[in-house]
Amino acid sequence: MRKQLTKGNEAIVKSAILAGCRTFYGYPITPASEIAEAAALYMPQAGGVFLQAESEVAAINMLYGAAAAGVRCMTASSGPGISLMQEGISYLAGAELPCVIADIMRGGPGLGNIAPEQGDYHQVVKGGGHGNYRTIVLAPDSVQEMAGLTALAFDLADEYRNPVVVLADGYIGQMMEPVEFPPASAPRPAPGWAVQGTAEARRNLITSIYLEPDGLEAHVRKLDAKYRQAEEREVRAEAWRTEDAEIVLVGYGIVARVLKAVVEQARACGLAVGLLRPITLYPFPSGELQRLSRRARMFLVVELSNGQLWEDVRLAVEGRTPVELYTRVGGNVPSAEEVLAVLWGKARPLAEREELVHG
Repeated sequence: MRKQLTKGNEAIVKSAILAGCRTFYGYPITPASEIAEAAALYMPQAGGVFLQAESEVAAINMLYGAAAAGVRCMTASSGPGISLMQEGISYLAGAELPCVIADIMRGGPGLGNIAPEQGDYHQVVKGGGHGNYRTIVLAPDSVQEMAGLTALAFDLADEYRNPVVVLADGYIGQMMEPVEFPPASAPRPAPGWAVQGTAEARRNLITSIYLEPDGLEAHVRKLDAKYRQAEEREVRAEAWRTEDAEIVLVGYGIVARVLKAVVEQARACGLAVGLLRPITLYPFPSGELQRLSRRARMFLVVELSNGQLWEDVRLAVEGRTPVELYTRVGGNVPSAEEVLAVLWGKARPLAEREELVHG
């Protein structure tokens, strides 16, 4: 298929339709509004349904209904809207209903601003709603990945019967790049568990309520087993020039693109630097970080939040290697030169300490 110059938010919708999504329920919010706008334009053309709900709370519960009917469906929002959806996301996970949710992150907390940030990490990756559940979280760093990971999100949602979140900062949502879209998926029959108002589906029951303690415990254990399976099979990460890296940068989204430039500039200055970019924020690439920690003398996490990703990197490394942090928030994105200066400032004391230790 010929490449198209496409905005990241629009790429999500086009890819969703090619993946067989035919229902979109949502409410506009900057910097995600183009997703609803594109869905309103393209969904009806594909024979699907677009509905602007009266609120994000309504939208996520409409998603519950469509998913229960076995339809590939999605919604999209940004920080404040995702916060309003959290109860419904917990219901969807508890009822084992597949759907795709795009979160195009803006500044926070509260109303914050409409500039790009990565402060939704905790509420999305850790499961911001109530109860014991997880969502699979995919983090694109380009418009091409906005398309590719959206298609993957629908497949993973169906395979694990679970909500999948495409988590991108506002820069990735708003930028335009050439995109080659995946081919259209073949039509798929409704799954056997779906509620369709037919005699055959009459026995099906979609619910997240288990009033008996033993019943709920068994259900939670079943969900846990599903999440463990995803952790074994679905981890994705990009390792960039890490083969000989003594310092490993870690970042995702727009930050990862900046960090690739930092790697090249640092290597030109004689530093053996590489980049690990998590593509799945859950399941997290802990194993890859542990492998890199055997050689690396230091990790430097760079993120557009106050150390939320840094916490997971520290947990993964388990104290084997120092994990440093550099953050910008409020919609500010560091330049490559800015990060390089921070890197030099942290690498010099590290080299001096090792020189003292090894004589």
